[in-house]
Amino acid sequence: MSDVSVLRDKYRQEKQALWTHIESSNASGRGLKRTLIRLAHLADALLVQLWSNAGFNQGEALIGVGGFGRGELFPSSDVDVLVLLPDTANTEESSELKAKLEIFIGSCWDSGLEIGSSVRNLKDCLIESEKDITVQTSLLESRFITGNRTLFKKFWQGFCDAMDPYAFFVAKTLEMQQRHNKFENTPYSLEPNCKESPGGLRDLQIILWVSKAAGLGSNWDDLAKKGLATPLEVKQIKRNEAVLSLIRARLHLLAKRREDRLVFDLQHALAESFGYEAKSTPDGKHKQRASEVLMRQYYWAAKAVTQLNQILLLNIEAHLQAERGDLRIEVRKINEHFNDKNGLIDVAQDDLYQKHPHAILETFLLYQQTQGVKGLSAKTLRALYNVRNVMDANFRRDPINRQTFLKIMQEGEGITHALRLMNQTSVLGRYLWVFRNIVGQMQHDLFHVYTVDQHIMMVLRNVRRFFIADHAHEYPFCSQLAAGWDKPYVLYIAALFHDIAKGRGGDHSQLGMREVKLFCKQHNIPAEDAKLISFLVGEHLTMSHVAQKEDLSDPDVIAAFAKRVGNERHLTALYLLTVADIRGTSPKVWNAWKGKLLEDLYRYTLRVLGGRAPDANAEIEARKRDALIELALHSEPHEGHKALWETLDVGYFMRHDASEIAWHARQLSRHVNKVNAIDLANGEAKSIVRARISPLGEGLQVLVYTADQTDLFARICGYFDQAGFSILDAKIHTANNGYALDTFQVVTSLLPEHYRELMTMVESGLSATINKKGELPPPTKGRVSRRVKNFPIAPRITLHPDEKAQSWLLGISASDRLGLLYSVATVLAKHSISLKLAKISTLGERVEDTFLIEGSALQHNREQIEIETELLQVLQA
Repeated sequence: MSDVSVLRDKYRQEKQALWTHIESSNASGRGLKRTLIRLAHLADALLVQLWSNAGFNQGEALIGVGGFGRGELFPSSDVDVLVLLPDTANTEESSELKAKLEIFIGSCWDSGLEIGSSVRNLKDCLIESEKDITVQTSLLESRFITGNRTLFKKFWQGFCDAMDPYAFFVAKTLEMQQRHNKFENTPYSLEPNCKESPGGLRDLQIILWVSKAAGLGSNWDDLAKKGLATPLEVKQIKRNEAVLSLIRARLHLLAKRREDRLVFDLQHALAESFGYEAKSTPDGKHKQRASEVLMRQYYWAAKAVTQLNQILLLNIEAHLQAERGDLRIEVRKINEHFNDKNGLIDVAQDDLYQKHPHAILETFLLYQQTQGVKGLSAKTLRALYNVRNVMDANFRRDPINRQTFLKIMQEGEGITHALRLMNQTSVLGRYLWVFRNIVGQMQHDLFHVYTVDQHIMMVLRNVRRFFIADHAHEYPFCSQLAAGWDKPYVLYIAALFHDIAKGRGGDHSQLGMREVKLFCKQHNIPAEDAKLISFLVGEHLTMSHVAQKEDLSDPDVIAAFAKRVGNERHLTALYLLTVADIRGTSPKVWNAWKGKLLEDLYRYTLRVLGGRAPDANAEIEARKRDALIELALHSEPHEGHKALWETLDVGYFMRHDASEIAWHARQLSRHVNKVNAIDLANGEAKSIVRARISPLGEGLQVLVYTADQTDLFARICGYFDQAGFSILDAKIHTANNGYALDTFQVVTSLLPEHYRELMTMVESGLSATINKKGELPPPTKGRVSRRVKNFPIAPRITLHPDEKAQSWLLGISASDRLGLLYSVATVLAKHSISLKLAKISTLGERVEDTFLIEGSALQHNREQIEIETELLQVLQA
């Protein structure tokens, strides 16, 4: 056996023993650092031997850089090394040196070292470090391993001489901001990166980098000795660093590669490695997954890191500015407790909060009220961090604190920033204990992409933007309604409490309503406002449910919703909260079609609340008049629409607006007279497909006019699936001449700039699919996302007669996947079930669809059960 083989086997055996030690480490991460150092030392020993075997003389030096340069090595991290050459050396000219490098790097890989190598001479190192902040950061952590120590010392001296600590600080903090932006400035994503996300290990490393560059020390104890960190902060940093490091190390071992993301696939196994188990909620009705327990620990650690990172970086920045002599401190007294120090709120005394606990909430009220203030000083952040034990039950019951908190909610400016800052500093969860319960609470409903507390902050932000003129272009109708609203704080409190009871089991809307009633009572909120806030929390899901699942053309649906809402004020408030809520779940959930449904429901309900009883005939006549005006504008022949309209019943005119009715007439009127019984009997009638850019400004609206057939809806769904379209809505109508007149709202990620080519493709392709004879192709089971695999929802089906007992309502709920709607449609076609209306609602990676159907098979219990069983089978992810 060769020397390299012996070294390789020894290295792998010892590395495996250390990995086993990581797997059995205490969940707190204590002792992990020593293991990571031992892994680095093990790699050092192998590198020294391989360096010697490659035949290097003493002219070169081998240096550890980056993470490996810190003297720590995570299981699957790269072993980053720099081969440092004297300025006289040149790999291009020296074949001997080039051969040695190839032998060395090749033997490293052969021995099991995942090496990342660079080769530079002394001069190039210094030039590259000045040009590239990444190279400079990597070299900052240089550590001598073997070779020419004198050369290393010369390099290090030149590197330190060239370092500008303040310029380095500015570059690294800007880099950190860019990195945070990439992760939406939150540690609370459902698959965070424990290294790169805000609150991850990188945020701790950045402190040590800028500290080392400034000569303030290279570890946490050094910062404490310099007075930049308190002993408590150092203790908290070490504890949370150990937790995050252990999570990262075990992720590497579980994934068997470098994986720094807490991806859904690994969360459960990772939680089990920590010994976490599923826990029941207090009411015993809901199980909290082991992965949720783990993730909550991660979020709390990341939150602490975020706070400490901000405190220490502010301290280091002040130190660097003082050293440069350009620290111009402008102090303006705000009141006896606080100063405005260079645009930051600064406590007048370090022990202010211990002596005057009322000043804790006053800090955030002043943050809203003081012009020019952009944040809190390091001294203030530190004081808040160290005063958490003061915010106890007595603090929460204090009438002055309750009054101050209500003022924060009622303030005209800075509400979103103040509450976000309160959450980041843990003050919000300490004051509102019920809020503390949902900090870091995951949601596995497949459409929320944030933790509960982060979602609440997003909804609050969305509501606030309705009241800011600069954001009026985003949702003009919402901004118009908000402009006439007199008490924004009512909506802010409703937003803050709408999901506050998530994760307890039971109906979170009703539980939340109970909590907000108590809050209103404790804070002396007027009875009328308290009643509205309570209504909003209890009903915050109602409007989206009605808009997306029920037939808005049915007067009874609108009348029932109007009765539930009660008055225009309640309706407007619920509409604004609903839009903000849907927008705050995920960037993917909201679309223009959902916006139209909600706006239509609002306007229809407003008419009823205004005293206009639903009058189907009057509504139809109004739509016909508007459609005729539009037809006249397009120079359509006089009464050219009559042939088409005579084939259509009341249901058609109730389900389509004037614009759609006019569009259908323009496209179809000239074809209707050609339809006769012979055409239908001989099967010679051609289908007509027309597409246009959706009036909503998103996707296409597609019209299908063809002889009706049982599997028509399935064929159309099959085409759209194959062509990469998602169906948002389908209005199905059968005319009295035996023709189907169907309208679809579809979207695609492939919509090109030259949309006319896409429309032509849909018109020809869908027409050919409909005219094609033969059996339907079997549906394929599309791939599902990792999130659906790990957090599937049980498929659910409801089937019952509608209120008039004329048709049946089919509701399905399942994890989304490609081809799902086509699979459902093929089952309906197989049993000769015809479709009257389809409400397609995709919530992230979850579908909530409602179909109005009819067919003789639905009249028999046995066939009903058979249909439901087959539907459940195709819904299985």
